[in-house]
Amino acid sequence: MGFALDERLETSSHLITTTDGVQVRLADDARFVWIVLVPEQDGVSELHDLEATDRVALLDLATDLGVWMKTRFAADKINTAAIGNVVAQLHVHVVARHLGDAAWPAPIWGVGTPEERPEESRSGLIAEIADFLKTSRG
Repeated sequence: MGFALDERLETSSHLITTTDGVQVRLADDARFVWIVLVPEQDGVSELHDLEATDRVALLDLATDLGVWMKTRFAADKINTAAIGNVVAQLHVHVVARHLGDAAWPAPIWGVGTPEERPEESRSGLIAEIADFLKTSRG
């Protein structure tokens, strides 16, 4: 059958790049700097469904992004999660959190109404993340 991105992930995020077989996507919610990582593998819903090398690569990518995001966006906390109760397709969230943000201290899911990021801001953020990945991951 082959890999197909879940429609809910596609409509709620924007592709930044693909690296090591993982889509790096920016969630379309201006309240947070929120990246979603989706391994391009069919039928994968859990971290343990991945081969060990793919799992390590995914978690290394999430870690690299989290370290960069914490500094770049002066985040108080980086939330990294793979929950999948609503969208079963394996995807990992990496979110820069700030004291007093729209959901603090609760998790971001289901809190308030997502705010669309203006095109200019979105394009700039996508370019910045892509540049970080290009320079840090070769």
